[in-house]
Amino acid sequence: MTAASPQTATALGRVRGAPTVLDALDAFDEVASAARTEGTDARAALAAGIADPDDPLVVLAAVHAAGAVGGAVASALLLDLLEGSDDQAEPRRAHLREHAAWALAAGPRLPAAVDPLRRVVAGGGFAGVLAEATLDGWDAARPPRRRSTTRDGLTVAQLFLHGEIDGSLSHAGQGDTGGIATLLVRLGDALLHEPGVERVLTLSRAAQPSGEHEAGQHEPGEQEPCSAEALRAPGHHYPGIPVPHPAPPASRSWGLRAAALSGVRAALAAGAPVDVLHVRMADVGSWAAAQVAREQGIPLVLTLAPDPHALLASREAAGTLSRASLVDADLREHLVFRVRLLRALRQQADALVVFPRPDLQRDLRALLHLREDEPVHVVPEGIDVHALEHADRQVGLAMTGAAPTAPVAAALGELDELLATLPQQRRDLPLVLSVGRLHPVKGMVTLARAWADHPHLADRCTLVVVGGDLARPTADEAEQLALLDAVVPRQDGPARGFLLAGHRSNPTVAVWLSAARRGRPGLSAPGGVYVCASVKEEFGIALCEALGSGLVVVAPDHGGPPTYVEHGRTGVLVETTDPVALAGAVADALDLAAAPDAPAREAHARQVVADRFSIETMAGALARVYREVAR
Repeated sequence: MTAASPQTATALGRVRGAPTVLDALDAFDEVASAARTEGTDARAALAAGIADPDDPLVVLAAVHAAGAVGGAVASALLLDLLEGSDDQAEPRRAHLREHAAWALAAGPRLPAAVDPLRRVVAGGGFAGVLAEATLDGWDAARPPRRRSTTRDGLTVAQLFLHGEIDGSLSHAGQGDTGGIATLLVRLGDALLHEPGVERVLTLSRAAQPSGEHEAGQHEPGEQEPCSAEALRAPGHHYPGIPVPHPAPPASRSWGLRAAALSGVRAALAAGAPVDVLHVRMADVGSWAAAQVAREQGIPLVLTLAPDPHALLASREAAGTLSRASLVDADLREHLVFRVRLLRALRQQADALVVFPRPDLQRDLRALLHLREDEPVHVVPEGIDVHALEHADRQVGLAMTGAAPTAPVAAALGELDELLATLPQQRRDLPLVLSVGRLHPVKGMVTLARAWADHPHLADRCTLVVVGGDLARPTADEAEQLALLDAVVPRQDGPARGFLLAGHRSNPTVAVWLSAARRGRPGLSAPGGVYVCASVKEEFGIALCEALGSGLVVVAPDHGGPPTYVEHGRTGVLVETTDPVALAGAVADALDLAAAPDAPAREAHARQVVADRFSIETMAGALARVYREVAR
């Protein structure tokens, strides 16, 4: 490093000396700022940083700073890196190629880089996606001024690309269509009852054609074509974003960027004027939607959660991730990109929304490095309390021998058919119910292992897992099903008291929650409990629904659940990744559900949910944010 670039050298030294990976990543902007100030004088310091043999974070900071400087510095330091290999046998070269392709987007168009970037695009993979994004950014027109609305009422757009969302929630629990799908449907409906909100557009991945309707036809609440005629009427609309099928799981969906851009661009243009766009995670859908929002002058609201920040920090603390292992981990999981993408979304956003969690301010500062003067809106997620109450009344009616509504009768029939596969000696046991996607983060395999490996637990309850497409599983679902089969072979499941129910609609799940608490005559005992074994839950829609149904719950002892699950009263908080601890927590929950004061605690849990976590409460809070942003 030369004396000609003291600022850049000093900033790189701060990256090297940062105590954690997240702290080092947060210092990247300082390096880029110093390098821009020093211009060509920063070249020697950046070259030395890129050549650092020991610290990949210093290397990446220098690469991205060179891209920010652009011009001769970027040409000299980054063009050769673009000619590197994607060969995983040479991880450092592949890593540098990805980051060089991405870093160039921060500077002005570099003609000498166009052909090398096109070759990277042709090579495919994540590097190709980043190179394509850089080229697109250079070619993009200057974003227009923010448009003013021409309608009296607000139009709110919300997006989740990784699920197939419709008003009936017919795909809930399949693939990546999890709790967020339920949330967006219920929230969109509730927003329409808020003053000044006229339309809600819920954008998601287009469902594969079923052939049930002729081309161009759709039923109310189904996904709709992205046409102005379809989207201009007041109400809640569901534009589908066409992507190649079968769609990859969310964690491997970066290659959908071009399709997402095209689809979101078309939907928001057709639905114009759109007054606010709400995105909820640093994924490919939000990446594309943020670009379209800039193009079309639409204000952006971001739900800010420390993902992957919390995961990265916990892995570093546990010793499973370090600077030495960062290259391999980043090639697999794109951790640096995801952290930086969330930062970019945060900088673009007109308003930030966060979930309540214990030590919220500490986490915002420690994990996300939010400034104390950076305003956030704390808004809990919400559930449809009225739907839960209706389901419970109808199940109670059925218990008296009266006829419930047809949908509730059908849902009870489905549960009874499933429970009828149990041997007679297990039909007087309570249910342990868990609802969620069959994805590693949901912890279903850990729950099955905790139950199966502890006979004292397996002998006192039946485990029912709801979620996943059992007939046509996605790659993630197939992996989880194989792991579940290794714990309890599927053909042995009913005899041993382990039932896989597959995905069910949200109204059906509401009925099953009530039935688990009340019991089913001759098939299961009352006093069932609900278990969320997720590795992480920023909030937990299904968990909150279970609590709102009066069930005792088992939940993670970190993230959002501790803000509403009262340990020892309405549930049990536990480290869900530990099968032994989880088994003990389930046993404790069953004891709570069978205790003499259970009815009083059930009533308390329901009241807490009704008072704090109704979808109407959430809609009211967000509508205030949307009106402020739209002004």
